[in-house]
Amino acid sequence: QVQLVESGGGSVQAGGSLRLSCAASGYTGSRLGWFRQAPGKEREGVASIDTRGSTTYANSVKGRFTISQDNAKNNVYLQMNSLNAGDTAMYSCAADYRWWLGLGGEWKYWGQGTQVTVSS
Repeated sequence: QVQLVESGGGSVQAGGSLRLSCAASGYTGSRLGWFRQAPGKEREGVASIDTRGSTTYANSVKGRFTISQDNAKNNVYLQMNSLNAGDTAMYSCAADYRWWLGLGGEWKYWGQGTQVTVSS
């Protein structure tokens, strides 16, 4: 059974940083990703990484966010810098085996999410 558990969310002032973590258990897939959903908005892909280490980022976070994974490929991280109010959302970790899709397509497994709130 695959389980994804996020941590590291919280409240931060604009310009600050946060690091999200996602612990994946029972997972042998090929890609891990971060998504976010703000109230009243659709869920959007933030960043993904595959087992080769290839990464994909949403344009809105390029240069500010960095996705990484540990050597065992069981944990994925999202370092978020220069946060602004537009980054406020529930951030969820996802896992899937279709590594060739980057951030796109369907994702099979999802975590419960962790809230990030950025105050201006």
